[in-house]
Amino acid sequence: MPHTLFISDLHLSPETPVATDMLLRFLRETAPAADSLYVLGDLFEYWIGDEGLAQPFAQEVAQAFRALEQDGTRVYFMHGNRDFLIGERFAAASGMKLLADPTVVDLYGTRTILMHGDTLCSDDLEYQKFRTMVRNPAWQQAFLAKPLDERVRMAREVRGRSEQSKQVKDMIIMDVTPATVDGAFRAHDYARLIHGHTHRPAHHEHKVDGHDCERWVLADWHERGSYLLCDANGCRAQPLG
Repeated sequence: MPHTLFISDLHLSPETPVATDMLLRFLRETAPAADSLYVLGDLFEYWIGDEGLAQPFAQEVAQAFRALEQDGTRVYFMHGNRDFLIGERFAAASGMKLLADPTVVDLYGTRTILMHGDTLCSDDLEYQKFRTMVRNPAWQQAFLAKPLDERVRMAREVRGRSEQSKQVKDMIIMDVTPATVDGAFRAHDYARLIHGHTHRPAHHEHKVDGHDCERWVLADWHERGSYLLCDANGCRAQPLG
């Protein structure tokens, strides 16, 4: 049966070869049977610009996606909070089409909102302030103008501060804000919603303005590795093989 696959939050880096190997196997063995594959952000732990393609592991990842695309599976990518600097050079190397966040697609007759998910966590004011800063084109231009080694150092520092911050934040703050989720359903005519970011894979049912809505949260691959498969019969989470 025709179907589409969704993944997110792999957080790949040279320091996580197991996760990279899991992805390469998934792209070889599972994804070729799908019509399309959507990567909804945080494919990489950090991305300091498309010069990152010089890293052998990044080249291997890009080539694996390119091979999948050339085999007939359409591949789409939406920026996450870790890899928002992925640009057209990486997209060309990997065969991916870059998507805006949010994007609405038709999945076998069901309108579906696709998001990374970080904008749904609107109660995390500290993170939202940071997100606004780094998504500013002027900030990105200034960052990309810095020497490569300085960018790597800055990315690692930000990652370290982020992990420290998680230790003291209320877990509720780091999850989606219910009113913001309701607003996303409302803004897109109560379509199905698929997102990642929170690392809390689940299927949620919502009642919004009298409408029955469903929300699928994708898994990260370090603890609960799985992917979402959607077809004409609906969506279901599948464990990685």
